[in-house]
Amino acid sequence: MEFDTIAAISTALGEGAIGIVRLSGDDAILIADQLYKGKEPLSQVPSHTIVYGHIIDLASNERVEEAMVSVMRAPKTFTREDVVEINCHGGLLSVNRVLKLALRHGARLAEPGEFTKRAFLNGRIDLSQAEGVIDLIRAKTDRAMNVALNQVDGRLSKKLATLRQALLETVAHVEVNIDYPEYDAEVMTHRILQEKAIFVIEEIDQLLGTAAQGKILREGISTVIIGRPNVGKSSLLNSLVHENKAIVTDVAGTTRDIIEEYVNVKGIPLRLVDTAGIRETEDLVERIGVERSREVLKKADLILLVLNYGEELSPEDEALFEAVEKMNVIVIVNKTDIEKKIDLEKVKSLARSNPLVTTSLLHDEGVEQLEQAIADLFFEGEIEGADVTYVSNTRHIALLEQAKATIQDAVAAIEMDVPIDLIQIDVTRTWELLGEIIGDSVQESLIDQLFSQFCLGK
Repeated sequence: MEFDTIAAISTALGEGAIGIVRLSGDDAILIADQLYKGKEPLSQVPSHTIVYGHIIDLASNERVEEAMVSVMRAPKTFTREDVVEINCHGGLLSVNRVLKLALRHGARLAEPGEFTKRAFLNGRIDLSQAEGVIDLIRAKTDRAMNVALNQVDGRLSKKLATLRQALLETVAHVEVNIDYPEYDAEVMTHRILQEKAIFVIEEIDQLLGTAAQGKILREGISTVIIGRPNVGKSSLLNSLVHENKAIVTDVAGTTRDIIEEYVNVKGIPLRLVDTAGIRETEDLVERIGVERSREVLKKADLILLVLNYGEELSPEDEALFEAVEKMNVIVIVNKTDIEKKIDLEKVKSLARSNPLVTTSLLHDEGVEQLEQAIADLFFEGEIEGADVTYVSNTRHIALLEQAKATIQDAVAAIEMDVPIDLIQIDVTRTWELLGEIIGDSVQESLIDQLFSQFCLGK
């Protein structure tokens, strides 16, 4: 496909050691040559080499930057186009000046994700691999990063290709039997078709079996810390983050607004939210914080309900148990370093089957048990091995579920002795649905929407 030449800053904006301006397209080397001055023109530099020189503004003959320039010629590049990466100093002004020069000499500012989009459109990666790229960028834990990396490497694509090939061979076999009955081909019986369909269902089930864990690793667990004021919610946040993110004092109502932070708990990303203590209050600011806490509570995947070991259970505590009755809850009895006043038997009764952990966050006791309880609740204590092909993307999960339902319709039709040429319709539709995951058959509007989620320069 033919495209114009695009350019963008590919490193994070702000101060840094290095900033990179990336160009991609047929004229990438030609445009970069108009900015670059070194021992030899970039057009004469071998592919996949990096050279030292300066970036020059020809209009004023001013030396703009000192740079190392990478030259990579098509098709062995990320986009399968000519790519030039100008490595300059990482100041905000520096990279912007280089980018403006590139745009002035004929490049167009890239749209978000356009480099990766070109890699997809030029056939270097499929759509599921492209989506893996953004998951790789957003990964919050090593395990989430490994899942995304496997997707970028094409592990899911290869699995789906195997299933699609099996379906394609089945459809082709049916076509031969229908159109050329005189050929000495194996007759596609209902039994053979059923065996193929059941194989596909089992493989899809295996993929969907990883969906819950995969989605958690990709998006994280939305975790809300609740409790009355001064029970240790902010201390819990600080303990899990391993940093003093929230103010901790003996004064009730210190936290007036919600505080969000991503934490890594045994390879599981938690989007942790410390809320204002939920209680009735006359303080206007605190009351707004309490209302926000109630709103966040409704959207949570996990609730960490914190109680005070040194205080008796109050009606407010019991009301919190009622508010989270049908949710995933871990009850934490904190401050075990002070004199016990709480009725633990009553706490166990209110917690029902939910995990109960005792902690002294002041002395960093019980945090390990809490982290294990979280892992047990969502991953039965252990995340699947690295050789598992995870499905983590909501779009992929929905298409797999549709594909499974369609092939199950085919099996039901087989059991009713429906003619094979009619059953073939469901088999073909299953093949198409699996193809939508990797982008073989997908609408342009969906492609635009997916790549618009990427950062500029990727």
